[in-house]
Amino acid sequence: MFRALADPTRRALLDALFEHDGQTLAALTARHEMTRIGVAKHLRLLEEAGLVVSRRRGREKLHFLNAIPIRLIHDRWVSKYTEPWAAGLTGLKRELEQQMEKIFEIYIRTTPERLWAAITDPATRARFHFGASVESDWTPGSGYTLTHPGNEGPLAEGENLVVDQPRRLVQSMRTLWSPEAARAGTTRVTWEIEPVGDSCHLTVTHDQLAADAPPELYGGWPMILSGLKTWLETGRTLTTPGSLMYGSSETP
Repeated sequence: MFRALADPTRRALLDALFEHDGQTLAALTARHEMTRIGVAKHLRLLEEAGLVVSRRRGREKLHFLNAIPIRLIHDRWVSKYTEPWAAGLTGLKRELEQQMEKIFEIYIRTTPERLWAAITDPATRARFHFGASVESDWTPGSGYTLTHPGNEGPLAEGENLVVDQPRRLVQSMRTLWSPEAARAGTTRVTWEIEPVGDSCHLTVTHDQLAADAPPELYGGWPMILSGLKTWLETGRTLTTPGSLMYGSSETP
């Protein structure tokens, strides 16, 4: 990832996506004095580094930022550096939370079956989702609820739109943990699991977000997925700002 960030052109492409996420190759090329082939090569390197995720939308290919690698650097090394580094990463997180669609991806050394179980098992989910557990029978069209022992009612609820175990889970989500979140209405979360050797490539897409959706709806995904990776690979919980603020008081 550091090699990808070392090139000023690639940093400029990331800056462009900071300003407006989900751009086509043509839109990114128009902002730089380069050929489409040259921009495409830089985007490919950014994708290989995990900093950019591309998705087809009809005949167009859109490019999105992926916050997970930055989150992992923060969790591992930011305490060793000075405050400007931490401030810069916080600013990046703020920029990434201003868009209508969020795509996050991460590689986890595990099997699709173990990853699916971690996402759907109530006790395991609580280990990495700030102490919140999920309840459902995980059949297509069934409902689910996200609950926390410190909250009287559900934090979120919705419907399992697509259940393709252990590959793909699509859910509607209505957040209820605050008046602002509830006013945002129903959004959609898609979990996609792709086996890669002895690991899994997990992509989480949170879309159908209103233009004025509050950041609390989607800002926690980098911490949740980092916690999921840590739990499956080490059997330990990951301390994040979210887990400190909302996590269960029980010691794992």
